Amino acid sequence: MKPSFKRILLKLSGEAMAGPSGFGIDPDAVRRLVHELRDVHRLGLEIAIVMGGGNLFRGARQDWMDRATADYAGMLATVINSLALQDALERSGVYTRVASAIEMQQLTEPYIRRRAIRHLEKKRIVIFAAGTGNPFFSTDTAAALRAMEIHAEVILKATKVEGVYSADPVTNKKARFYPRLRYLDVLKKNLKVMDSTSISLCMDNHLPIVVFNLFRKGNLMKVARGERIGTIVN
Repeated sequence: MKPSFKRILLKLSGEAMAGPSGFGIDPDAVRRLVHELRDVHRLGLEIAIVMGGGNLFRGARQDWMDRATADYAGMLATVINSLALQDALERSGVYTRVASAIEMQQLTEPYIRRRAIRHLEKKRIVIFAAGTGNPFFSTDTAAALRAMEIHAEVILKATKVEGVYSADPVTNKKARFYPRLRYLDVLKKNLKVMDSTSISLCMDNHLPIVVFNLFRKGNLMKVARGERIGTIVN
């Protein structure tokens, strides 16, 4: 079955790299992620990834540090995750490039929009690290920004629940599941899909978002093939 999209941007949180503890980098978790990505890549899909770093460091939660300094440290955490994922992907035979918004020539390429697009056209997976390169902006905002820059058709927001709910379904069993939402619904109801900056960017540029459970085996493939799972925001 052919994919429904030509080019996607996958937003991964640091949790995707962590094991059951939610911290650090777990080799088994990385291997599972790589197997899913490799299978989707074999469909001929062009895949870009924006990587989070919360499994290693969460800048916004460090009240003992200056916020800007903490955010820069969080960006470095995304670089560590990106390098780990790149290594695992290339060991499985998938050519991958890491493009960082903060230049570090010995480790990554600098983010250059045209170069990133060229990598995608050559069927390399491109991992965008270090967010936007600016403090006070989340990796969600980086995902929206990069998706528009590379002309992605959709943002796939990977989470640990089935989609968007009215409340946390883990703690509230009566939480309502939303199969489809409008951008304004997300903003008005303050739903925890992505932060308001990224939702506004997607709304202004008509970029759809699919929120799905990455930890259910096969879901990434289902989304890539256009199957109706998770929540679509458009």
